[in-house]
Amino acid sequence: MSEEKSAVVQIGGNIESALKGDYNIDVAAVLREGWQLTLASRLAINIGLIFVMLLGMCTMFVVSMYFGGVENVLQDQQASALANIIVTLVVYPFLVGVEMMGIFHAVGIKTHPRLVMAFLRRGSWVAITALLTSTLVALGLNLLIVPGIFLIVALSLVLPLVVEKRLSPLKAIALSVQTTRFQWFKLFSIYGVLLGVFVLLTLPIVFLSRLDMAVVGIALFIFGMTYLAPWFYNVKGILYREIYGMQLSVSSSGSTGNDNYFAA
Repeated sequence: MSEEKSAVVQIGGNIESALKGDYNIDVAAVLREGWQLTLASRLAINIGLIFVMLLGMCTMFVVSMYFGGVENVLQDQQASALANIIVTLVVYPFLVGVEMMGIFHAVGIKTHPRLVMAFLRRGSWVAITALLTSTLVALGLNLLIVPGIFLIVALSLVLPLVVEKRLSPLKAIALSVQTTRFQWFKLFSIYGVLLGVFVLLTLPIVFLSRLDMAVVGIALFIFGMTYLAPWFYNVKGILYREIYGMQLSVSSSGSTGNDNYFAA
């Protein structure tokens, strides 16, 4: 019985090329491919996001009870800031699994909702990275807003670098800024389109609430988000593939493996 051999295949870009700006982002093509991926596979991302949202709500409730209730947290800036930090530390090790679903889809790998649990071994690094990123963005927004907007885009792909490339938080942040600056305006355009769609989804709530039909508006919003949210993460997965790429092991039988992800 012959042993099955496997080879490592690089899909998309790579870090060396990304550092030189040797990659190209086609705004329309990325959005179109992301939408096609969403139509083909959105269930796993939606279920993963529901889990993350419930986890965040439960965490916020527990933390709020510790500070004397939600009203006290809302009125106390220090308590509110601390509660947000705790929620960030708890939620992001799971949320990065949703981000990885988008990357898996971009390289042709089917996903399952349990992927939200797949990267907890790197959870502490992810949590620290998320905290550092949110702090940098907040500081940037306080400095004439523009630096914050730059960082929101420049650091949008930083979390997968921590789990897939196994970088430290500081190295991932530095690499993300160094590489995304070359195509920053194209990335901004892509996120701008997705933000515009989000705004459009909120309009039924505004208009129908005036007709005492707010429930219908909310239902339409939620339904739209079951497409927009997966589209957002699939688009991010495509961007990650095109800029940083990833390696897959391909067996002689033609099957692909993603062991390096689960070993992250």
